[in-house]
Amino acid sequence: MDKIINAVETNYKKEDIPEIRPGDTVRVNVKVVEGEGERKRERIQPFEGIVIKIRGAGLGRSFTVRKIGADRIGVERIFPFHSPSISSVEVLKKGKVRRAKLYYLRDVKGKIRIKERKD
Repeated sequence: MDKIINAVETNYKKEDIPEIRPGDTVRVNVKVVEGEGERKRERIQPFEGIVIKIRGAGLGRSFTVRKIGADRIGVERIFPFHSPSISSVEVLKKGKVRRAKLYYLRDVKGKIRIKERKD
């Protein structure tokens, strides 16, 4: 059964996703569809923030990115790694953290400072 599932999953897996870890600052370029019918338009919208968590395995693997939006309101989005709506993922800064899940960043007021990883 495992072989059959792996064979089906290989058709949908993306290979161009870089290695990301919690604490990294990333820019995720998301395909957004606007309009309906003939007026249907597709554009790419960047979402830039800090990776708070990574969960799952295989095709179900996803990561959560948090950014501070207008009026210092936190915005979190969950992105599946192998989603067709993700155009590309860029790692802007590699963060050095001691935890796998950075939920404590939800309570931080002001600027978030994370040390940079040197690898």
